[in-house]
Amino acid sequence: MSGLVLKLGPHERVLINGAVIENGERRSRLAIMTPNANILRLRDAIHPEEANTPVRRVCYLAQLVLSGDADPADTQRQLLRGIEQLSQVLTDHDSRTQLAAASRAVLDDQHYQALKALRSLLPREERLFAAGRA
Repeated sequence: MSGLVLKLGPHERVLINGAVIENGERRSRLAIMTPNANILRLRDAIHPEEANTPVRRVCYLAQLVLSGDADPADTQRQLLRGIEQLSQVLTDHDSRTQLAAASRAVLDDQHYQALKALRSLLPREERLFAAGRA
């Protein structure tokens, strides 16, 4: 079996190509066989008012594409510009690796992979903001 396998907890919700799917009472697995399906776990979703930091804003843009609320072609330039701006601040090797992966994913119209790479930067951003407040 190929494709993406989603493991869902009881009553967990996921957005697949614009449709909200809610799991039943038990844990389950879904095999997504359609290549390039737009998938977003709603527990991972960033709400508009939470897009209040540089990394969160870029994640939110990628999320809008996945949810079908933004056109990939129209959003590509904004995403790449945001990633470039982040690369000027997050200069460590690990961050650069994730930002490069996000850029490649955006250019390849793999917005889930872009979001995944960008989300990995959220803990680092949080630590930087915490250090700045100390």
